[in-house]
Amino acid sequence: MRPADRALLLLVAGGCAFGLCFVDAARLRAAAGADEAERTRLVAQLRLTDLALFTEARYTRHPSQADLHSAFQDHPLALEHFPTGSLISPPAGLLKVGAGDTAAAEGSAAK
Repeated sequence: MRPADRALLLLVAGGCAFGLCFVDAARLRAAAGADEAERTRLVAQLRLTDLALFTEARYTRHPSQADLHSAFQDHPLALEHFPTGSLISPPAGLLKVGAGDTAAAEGSAAK
């Protein structure tokens, strides 16, 4: 067997494995669809809020449920204690409010 044949065989085997990943994902999605109604009922029964994205600190679990000042509870210039705090940005509404306040302040100063 030539080296090129071995490389082709390896490439075909890798392509088949890649294709089987998609087949397995479709199978798992179909199986999970049956459990979705049960999960929805459980969420309603337990009165759960939003999805928990991270498990480290209360302000990184979900941005909509965050206490925005808890990251700086030691002092205003405190360094981030948890790595997940650098993975998510502040909620878009908070950024819009800050930009609007700055624009409003500049507009009132110009008058």
